[in-house]
Amino acid sequence: MAPNATIYKAELQVSNMDRHYYAAHTLTLACHPSETAERLMVRLLAFALYADERLEFGKGLSNEEEPDLWHRNYAGEIELLIELGQPDESRIRKACARARQVVVVNYGGHAADVWWDKIATSLARHRNLTVLDIPEATVRQLAELLERSMRLQVLVQDGELQLMDGSRSVSVHARRRMGSD
Repeated sequence: MAPNATIYKAELQVSNMDRHYYAAHTLTLACHPSETAERLMVRLLAFALYADERLEFGKGLSNEEEPDLWHRNYAGEIELLIELGQPDESRIRKACARARQVVVVNYGGHAADVWWDKIATSLARHRNLTVLDIPEATVRQLAELLERSMRLQVLVQDGELQLMDGSRSVSVHARRRMGSD
C-alpha cells in the first residue's frame, strides 16, 4: 500500500443475474493521496461489475506498471485487465496484447468524450477491448456512498447495476462505446 494512503473497507454482496455470479467479497481499498473519492468508487464499481474470486486490485496510482484491476488464471495468465479513466493509447495497446480481455471504465464527462474522439479509430481493431462510460452525475452519486467502512449490495441485471448501502441506492447504466459482453 502507498505511504499515507487512506484505507477503506467494503463488504460487497454481489448478485449478478447477467453472469449468474453470486458471492460476498470483503475488500480493502487503499486510497492514494492523489486519488479522488470518485475514482475510488469507480474502482469499486468496476470490481462489482466484473466480480470474481480471482479479481484483484492492482497497486493503483502508486505503481503505474499494474492495471487498476486484473484477473489472472491459475497459470498466471491475465484473463481480464481493467483500466480506469482515459489511459493513453499505447497503454491500451499493451494491455490488449497482454490480456485475453481488456476493459476501460471511463468516467470523465466531457473529457471522456474528447479522449474517445481522439483515439477511437486507432483502437477499433482490438477485438478484446471493451470501453464503458459511466455518466458524470452517476459518479458523483457513487462518491456520496463512500465511507471508511461500507456494507454494500450489488444487483446486476439486464446490463444495469444497482449499488445499495441500506438507506441509499445508485443506479448505474454504463454506456458501451466499444466491445461486447
